[in-house]
Amino acid sequence: MRDLTPKTIQRLTGGQVRGSLSAEELTAVTTDSRTIVPGCLFAAIPGARVDGHDFIGQAAEKGAACVLCSRFTDADVAQVLVPDVPAALRRIAAYYRSRFDIPFIGVTGSVGKTTAKEMIASVLSAAYDTLKTEKNFNNELGVPLTLFRLRDHHEAAVVEMGISGFGEMDRLTDMVHPDIGVYTLIGDAHLEFLGDRPGVMRAKGEMVNGMSMYATIIANGDDELLRTHDFGRRTVLFGLGENCDVRAVGVQADGTEAMTCVIETEERSIPVRIPAFGNHMVYAALMGAAVGIELGLTDEEIIRGVAAYETVGSRGRVIKAGSVTILDDCYNANPTSVKSALESLTALPGRHVAILGDMRELGEESPALHRQVGRLAAQMGVAVAACGAEAREIAAGAGDAPWYPDLPGLIADLPDLIRPGDAVLVKASRAMGFEAVTEALRSAFV
Repeated sequence: MRDLTPKTIQRLTGGQVRGSLSAEELTAVTTDSRTIVPGCLFAAIPGARVDGHDFIGQAAEKGAACVLCSRFTDADVAQVLVPDVPAALRRIAAYYRSRFDIPFIGVTGSVGKTTAKEMIASVLSAAYDTLKTEKNFNNELGVPLTLFRLRDHHEAAVVEMGISGFGEMDRLTDMVHPDIGVYTLIGDAHLEFLGDRPGVMRAKGEMVNGMSMYATIIANGDDELLRTHDFGRRTVLFGLGENCDVRAVGVQADGTEAMTCVIETEERSIPVRIPAFGNHMVYAALMGAAVGIELGLTDEEIIRGVAAYETVGSRGRVIKAGSVTILDDCYNANPTSVKSALESLTALPGRHVAILGDMRELGEESPALHRQVGRLAAQMGVAVAACGAEAREIAAGAGDAPWYPDLPGLIADLPDLIRPGDAVLVKASRAMGFEAVTEALRSAFV
């Protein structure tokens, strides 16, 4: 790892030392005892259920070069003692990022961060060796681990940045310092902590605090809060509207397999085929193209990069189960993302059914927001089945639609709720475990 040794760890953190610190570069940084490799730094994070300090002995046995900890142990391994391990890890990550003079792209927003990150990385990979955030490593513990994966061969980095409260984005950008900041959409997410959409905008807007005055913002021009926000930086708007600098025209669905459109700027016209379904994928392609244009990619590279995109997990996957079409979007949910998913659902052929669950972290407005989702689905002609304590309000808003307190009851009734030829949306906050609904549908109709 470039310029990162156990001695550097001590210097950056000012921690007390037990044992002998090596001057050799670390091989890796990890917080997971299962991924310890010889020569790595193991950061012992005290958690609610698992305390990393209990695994320091294991780190010693596996050959870790150094341990970052908040209490010493008797393990035979060099240890650096700090009062706050996560804060120290962030400081080290900021230093490590500073050793790389490559473009860093930060991606945030209420909806579609992971899809945008994957698309941007796919586009940039057509021209650059690109590092991207893996799994759900987009928070104050995950972003450092993403940065620690940087190696000499990387030519660009795409970092997803997720928050739920004020001040978090400041801490993330203190590490990432993006050269390009991408904003997907401002929606009703984490309202329990952020209050309202303007609060979400303020929290997400903290990204610019860690950006150079010469950095670029790429923002959704179809989102009123983003379109009218003064970022204090050069801003490129993307979207479908005439006001957008990078916009899509001629949007069409190619069955359930892909979307096609032409991405236009004042000087360029780029026809793309996006190998995934839904209008939200057009926005992802626009973000990928906008970043690619900023970094000098050719039309051919952008076309190739968009075409190489691959869907990650349960994020808008279209699954064919016999005659039933499943829109599997159960990774997470808030009112804004549910609205987008319902729009994608109604573009599919067949009777439209939405199986919806709780949307978490919506605060005092949660009952009203759940009812609004139910009413919206009914207005769009979508049949609804709801599951979960908070989702009872979705059922009420949809006009006394079927409601289930738990998954077993819902899954047992699926054969009565779904008919051959239906198009079915499955969506809820991740904690609801709606992957079980998708699998039950696949098994029932194959």
